[in-house]
Amino acid sequence: MNGTRDAEIAAFLARHGFGAAARAPLAQDASFRRYLRIVGGAVLMDAPPPEDVRPFLRIARHLADIGLSVPRILAEDAEAGLLLEEDLGDDLFGAVLTPANADTLFAAAIDVLVAIQRAAPPAPLPAWNGAPMAETALATLFDWWWPAVFDAPAPADARADVGRALAAMLRPVDAGPQTFVHRDFFAGNLLWLPDRTGVRRVGVIDFQGAALGHPAYDLVSLLQDARRDIDPGLAERMVARYLDARPEYDPVAFRAAYDACAAQRHLRVACQWVRLARRDGKPQYLAFGPRTWALLDAALQRPAARGLAEALDRWVPHRLRGNP
Repeated sequence: MNGTRDAEIAAFLARHGFGAAARAPLAQDASFRRYLRIVGGAVLMDAPPPEDVRPFLRIARHLADIGLSVPRILAEDAEAGLLLEEDLGDDLFGAVLTPANADTLFAAAIDVLVAIQRAAPPAPLPAWNGAPMAETALATLFDWWWPAVFDAPAPADARADVGRALAAMLRPVDAGPQTFVHRDFFAGNLLWLPDRTGVRRVGVIDFQGAALGHPAYDLVSLLQDARRDIDPGLAERMVARYLDARPEYDPVAFRAAYDACAAQRHLRVACQWVRLARRDGKPQYLAFGPRTWALLDAALQRPAARGLAEALDRWVPHRLRGNP
């Protein structure tokens, strides 16, 4: 952090009564934002341009309005990319999950997901449907993973073949219901707040990338987590809980879309770890590569992903499916 940015942050904190407060860094996410805990009950989001905090502000207000626990905005300077938020604590699901409490925590998360998706989404939201889903998966696979593995650009025929398979696989996603999609609704972005009640027992963060897409996508993010193992029996119980809460959805069509979303997400994310390591200097994310490739392998065995599995078999040998 340069001296000019440090001075800008110090002035912002002083204007809002935290000028003398001690600060401590919090865990970072995969973006260029950073977070500081401000002693006295606040968290500073430092998101210098070209990062844009306005989507975060808009979504935070929407989620708060529908009764969810999200960080209250205490002060903001959107132009400078500085926000002061309520400090919801350190009890991320990923830190407090145990075999004994997993059903309780995941059931609460499912209830929050249902509440989010039942509410009318705020406008405008970008589309997260077949075209952008295919485009992002192709980009991480062929622009980052492929050159890192083969030390050469990807053949145009490979990109076109896998692109056609992704487009076909994702047609049921386009044809299904469209709701608010968090896009990273997983244990690392959920906090356990047991002193609150109902859906407010789950704090939701890191939602600035929200979009309009198929409701199965966030369920995949939660139950097929690239960062931690989820018991398959638990995952199946939570899918059943979700479908019980959404009787208007055809379960066969929903599960097909769920499987398609899983294959797309795992392909994109497995290769995204390479981009984070090579472009952004964050090699620590490669530790999640083996689990993500294993999740992709399982997803490719589902009938909904058969065409993608066949296309990948033509271009990406099994022995190379992993970190470079």
